[in-house]
Amino acid sequence: MDQPLPPGLYIVATPIGNLGDITLRAIEVLREVAVVACEDTRVTGKLLNHLGLKKRLLRYDDHADASARERLLALMREEAVALVSDAGTPLISDPGYRLVRSAREEGIAVTSLPGASAVPVALTLSGLPNDRFLFAGFLPNKQKAREDVLREMSSVPATLMFYDTAPRLLDSLAAIENVLPGREIAVARELTKRFEECRTGSPADLITHYAAHPPKGEIVLMIGPPVDEPPGEFDIDALLREALATQKSSQAVAQVAKATGLDRKMLYARALELK
Repeated sequence: MDQPLPPGLYIVATPIGNLGDITLRAIEVLREVAVVACEDTRVTGKLLNHLGLKKRLLRYDDHADASARERLLALMREEAVALVSDAGTPLISDPGYRLVRSAREEGIAVTSLPGASAVPVALTLSGLPNDRFLFAGFLPNKQKAREDVLREMSSVPATLMFYDTAPRLLDSLAAIENVLPGREIAVARELTKRFEECRTGSPADLITHYAAHPPKGEIVLMIGPPVDEPPGEFDIDALLREALATQKSSQAVAQVAKATGLDRKMLYARALELK
């Protein structure tokens, strides 16, 4: 750069796997900033070492308190400070939004550099509709809470996207099978790395596959939008029977109504006939 970086906060995206995905602008900014705020100094240290850079690193993660934020704000008033995550674009299911909010409230300049993110990479690989999509972070750990979130979003006319972990994937797929059995699912993992994979199918198909082939790495889990047309009577019966096997009639009807958009009274009458 011809001129030194003005003081402020620079949000810098880092590679999600392949180190070649860092941008030239990101390298220039990391070279010029005085301080790099990061989730894990060891992870960021490895990246900077790969780039041939040595920088002062300050930890800023989910556990950072107000004093850590104030320390960074004080630095930004005088120097250029970069904010990075362990991988990808900061603030996307990563710490940082409070820091950005505080900086803007205090009139500190904030600049964000575009770069790698698992969300658009996974979406473009999946083949699912991409004219509308909703990224909702991580699904809850508890099964009931996980299913509640899926029911809440079941009628959203968009591809749903979540981050997930390998140990939790089968539980997440089981929740989708229970709440949204007719949806097309895509599982993207190890993005930009040697064993990159994006597998699509029904929840049941993917449960069978990953039960036999336990996954590794970080995962983006995607759920196709509701079908344009409601299923026929045979499909409705199948959905009701599956829901009634584990839930009370009212709960089962509510689940199928959300998944299909059909009238609850009609579904309830059919559920009583099936029982």
